[in-house]
Amino acid sequence: MKSKRLVVGFVSFVLIFLLSACASNSDQKSDDENNKNMDHKSMNMDHMEHSSSGQIPKGLMEKENPTYKTGSQAIIQAAHMEGMNGAKATIVGAYDTTAYAVSYTPTTGGEKVKNHEWVIQEEIKNAGSETLKPGTEVTIEADHMEGMKGATGTIDSAEQTTVYMIDYTPAAGGEKVKNHKWVTESELSTK
Repeated sequence: MKSKRLVVGFVSFVLIFLLSACASNSDQKSDDENNKNMDHKSMNMDHMEHSSSGQIPKGLMEKENPTYKTGSQAIIQAAHMEGMNGAKATIVGAYDTTAYAVSYTPTTGGEKVKNHEWVIQEEIKNAGSETLKPGTEVTIEADHMEGMKGATGTIDSAEQTTVYMIDYTPAAGGEKVKNHKWVTESELSTK
């Protein structure tokens, strides 16, 4: 009887050990996947050109009577970069154009960037004046992120809108971002 209890105890111990090892391995895989996703997201944001010279692309037209006038303030309702959502923006310029979400592989190598918001009509090589349709292959002339300029991309979506160049300080604090390109009108609010 005593040996039977020992065997049952030993088998129970082995089963508990194996089950806890499996759970730890699955937790580790989940943590690894979360870290990989965070690293990819951080990598994309780390390579963003937070501030720019403020130079606008050739042919870009200023918007007459924009909702948010140059020098006015608005609240950002977009999270293109960490600390952006909820930050107070000062409008640097307002322009009438088509804004595109694009997917592309950086010229510097690395993972494909999906659904990058925003590249405008005037930042696409030989785009002409007609709105490009989703699925159209393009050459990007914008340099918002490392490896973007000269990259071949695909149009994911298009929106005829007013785009704004803005200055802002990240909501959680940090260095002021100047001449950020671009936020659309729907990504700004008065409160």
